Amino acid sequence: MTKPIIYCDFDGTVTESDNIIAIMKRFAPPEWEPIKDQILSRQISVREGVGRLFQLLPSNLKEEITAFAIENARIRPGFKEFVEFTRTEQIPLYIVSGGIDFFVYPILEPYGPFAGVFCNSSDFTGDRINILWPHSCDSLCGNDCGCCKPSIIRSLNHENRYKIVIGDSVTDLEAAKYADFVLARDLLLKKCAEWSINHQGFHTFFECIDALKQQLKAGDPA
Repeated sequence: MTKPIIYCDFDGTVTESDNIIAIMKRFAPPEWEPIKDQILSRQISVREGVGRLFQLLPSNLKEEITAFAIENARIRPGFKEFVEFTRTEQIPLYIVSGGIDFFVYPILEPYGPFAGVFCNSSDFTGDRINILWPHSCDSLCGNDCGCCKPSIIRSLNHENRYKIVIGDSVTDLEAAKYADFVLARDLLLKKCAEWSINHQGFHTFFECIDALKQQLKAGDPA
């Protein structure tokens, strides 16, 4: 196979739980839950839903919310070792996240640098937190993704590389369709099986290291 390149999700993948959900549970009024359910059931787009969730939160809580997100985040076991393995093997590792810059960057900082980090941005200048979308859908995607993972993959122009996607949730579904191999958890694992996408499940990044070693040893798709 050609040299691998990895696109890895952040919330629920690098971290053991979803940071946006944790923030909402701690700071948002009760009406956040129906919005969350609509996102997960795909009744509304990720961009619309996440934007509405953060509009529930006052901007003057920025420091408190940021500190909570950083302190609350638990890194999935083996991530540090996984990053080191990709460096040793000279495999580019991109973090592609539907999370927000104010917590994604500080949580990842001890583990970088990466080939690239893509996530949504935030604006705290108004009364309510406003989410910005620097990586919106290109002309080939009409899903209103917010941080559009397949659009990012297309923009990086790695067509001739062996593409590995690592993820867990609704924001990873379309990216998985572009992958040669997927390391999956939760909803993404179920969908990869349903769609017959080449994949393997995982719980820790130590398993991801083992899977990647097998891919490299085989020299062709698993």
